[in-house]
This record gives sequence, C-alpha cells and structure tokens, in this order.
Amino acid sequence: MLTTERLILRPWRDTDRAAFAALNADPVVMRFFPAPLAREESDALFTRIRRRMAEQGFGLWAAEEKQSGECCGFVGLNRVGAELPFAPAVEISWRLARRFQGQGYATEAAQHALQAGFHHYKLAEIVSFTTLQNLPSQRVMEKLGMTRCGEFDHPLLPAGHPLLRHVLYRKVNE
Repeated sequence: MLTTERLILRPWRDTDRAAFAALNADPVVMRFFPAPLAREESDALFTRIRRRMAEQGFGLWAAEEKQSGECCGFVGLNRVGAELPFAPAVEISWRLARRFQGQGYATEAAQHALQAGFHHYKLAEIVSFTTLQNLPSQRVMEKLGMTRCGEFDHPLLPAGHPLLRHVLYRKVNE
C-alpha cells in the first residue's frame, strides 16, 4: 500500500467492482480507448488485475481518496503485453473517474508509483504510452519527468483506427 497526500493506493477489494465497472463504462473516461467496457469485460479485467498483482507483487492499485474513502480509479505499474514493440517493459498507468480528473491526482499518485517501482521493486526503467490525442496523459508523463522517445502504431488496433498512433515515454532509474 502507498499513501500520498490525498490518496491511498491499495489492493483491490471485492467491494470496488462496482466503482471499477462505472469507471470503465464512462464514455468520457474511456474516450482514448477503443470503447467503454461492458460490465462482463470490466469484471474480467478486474480479475486479471488482481491476479497479476498476486503474481508480480505490484500492479494497478486501487486509488482511494482519503477524504471521502471513495475508490476513484487506479494508478500503478503493469508489465506490458509481448505484442508491443518495446516489450518487455513495465509501464506506469492510471485511469481516474471523471470527477477526479484535472485535479493533479494522477500526477500525485503516479509519482509515488514511480518511486516504488524504482526503489522498492528495483526496476531499471518504466515506460508509459498513450494515443497521440491524449494530451492530458502526456502532460502527466512530462510532469513525472518522463522523456518522449518515439511513436508507434498500437498492434491491437486495426489500420486506419483513429487511436492507432501512440506516443511512448520513458524514465530510467537514476
């Protein structure tokens, strides 16, 4: 578990499923993904995230706002799929509910997750990537001190898809 000034990054609880499903079903939150997730897809992702955390010792932690106790999304570290051109790698990732966006929560939590990745988990490098259109996430990556190091077409999206082109950022352990 990690704590920041305003958030607790913690393992997922069964009681988080509904908030996780609402997050993944919100078309504004999911605007930089191919589509919002149906409840069954969200539940399957929830199960995969929990399993990966158990296997790796780290993962995408539930982000809980200290003041309200509300699960407001996730922030954490994840091993990228082998299909990505920069694999193997560990990415830092975040997804926050609409009402928690634009308030610095992603940067605050991601900074702590980066520190954990480098100092506790002894990672040499952490990457982050998103579609070219996702300027808010790119700003977070830059605030984290990550360096833009290239672009790629996401291999799981079809040619011509509007979100096909992605940007890659990196940060090395100093």
